[in-house]
Amino acid sequence: LFITTGEENLLAILKRRWWKYMILGIIDIEANYLVVKAYQYTTLTSVQLLDCFVIPVVILLSWFFLLVRYKAVHFIGIVVCILGMGCMAGADVLVGRQQGAGENKLIGDLLVLGGATLYGISNVCEEYIVRNLSRVEFLGMIGLFGSFFSGIQLAIMEHKELLKVPWDWQIGLLYVGFSACMFGLYSFMPVVIKKTSATAVNLSLLTADLYSLFCGLFLFHYKFSGLYLLSFFTILVGLVLYSSTSTYVAQDPRVYKQFRNPSGPVVDLPATGQLEPSVTYTSLGQETEEEPHVRVA
Repeated sequence: LFITTGEENLLAILKRRWWKYMILGIIDIEANYLVVKAYQYTTLTSVQLLDCFVIPVVILLSWFFLLVRYKAVHFIGIVVCILGMGCMAGADVLVGRQQGAGENKLIGDLLVLGGATLYGISNVCEEYIVRNLSRVEFLGMIGLFGSFFSGIQLAIMEHKELLKVPWDWQIGLLYVGFSACMFGLYSFMPVVIKKTSATAVNLSLLTADLYSLFCGLFLFHYKFSGLYLLSFFTILVGLVLYSSTSTYVAQDPRVYKQFRNPSGPVVDLPATGQLEPSVTYTSLGQETEEEPHVRVA
């Protein structure tokens, strides 16, 4: 962004949209902070289950602000994915993998719900930006404002905890590894969101806990349960169902009026602009005396 010229230059972007990216950066920081903080108050199972709240948040925000419209098969796939997540939480209870003291579960549960809500807002904003503006702009602005405000929050709220860390090369290597993983996540997520959607990405991320579990089987000798495999394949089935058909976007408010006019003739209208993968766009063109019925592919 520094070396780019014209409207995509860093200074030009900051001049036009600095306050929007500042708010988005704070939202993204607090989403991560609240969920991680919740582990101090509630159990691992509660975090896993309540973190699924991000899915209805993304669906509602996509419906009202991105005008994404879903079909019945999408909702069936979402329900199947959440059932798979519930199966994994049940397996954690059966094998005794209840990490977390759970002494203030209400506080922890509220933190998870708050973090999931902020995650949903951040993901929907990210989808809008990468589809309509630029992936480079999103990553640059989030990196700029996120680093600035997270540094301030670290200095104010966590400086005492940071001083207690017994620093050595192993802990330093773990921090570097974690940073590398987060760098990869934030770098590739905009690409996947642009090709699919924020909803599909969050459904896919339900399998993240299972991947960490499989690593824990070898690294930390977690107990294994067949329900984990059942959970994994249930989530995969839900993802296949969700991805089996395309969502569509109502670009023009008049589309809603056309949808409610089943008596008119059916016409196929040309799409405008470049089509995004897995999304069908509709356009009404010029109005006629008799309102046609619009068929969405």
